[in-house]
Amino acid sequence: MSAFVPAVRKAPAATGLLSRVIPESALLLVARLGIAAVFFQSGRTKVEGLLTIKASTYDLFESEYALPLIPSHVAAHLATYAEHVFPILLLLGLFTRTSAFALLAMTTVIEVFVYPDAWPTHLSWAGLLLPLIARGGGTWSLDQHLFPPRR
Repeated sequence: MSAFVPAVRKAPAATGLLSRVIPESALLLVARLGIAAVFFQSGRTKVEGLLTIKASTYDLFESEYALPLIPSHVAAHLATYAEHVFPILLLLGLFTRTSAFALLAMTTVIEVFVYPDAWPTHLSWAGLLLPLIARGGGTWSLDQHLFPPRR
């Protein structure tokens, strides 16, 4: 047990070193790329060619993805376009907070109305989206260059 105590005392120093070695912008870039890949790949399964929505996508939104208050064909279009547009914006770091918030809202709808038992997956998505909403795209984003923070 006594050999363990010095290692625990050194942990804050190691954490401080890592936070200086790994810049926040790198973490935000990884979050942007990771969650963008998840949603973009999902969007690509719903289309043929560039953006022609498959008949099977409409069927899916009529049965398995049926939402209250939104007609299935409208939901199919909204989800498919959102899964293409917002990931591309995240990749570029353009309108990062807005795009991350839109995908978090989409995740919430999926969790509540479609796959409530898939909360571990949805929580991991939220874990990537929430820092982007809170911090933005970081210095390695178009947001930072097009809309620099006021000083």
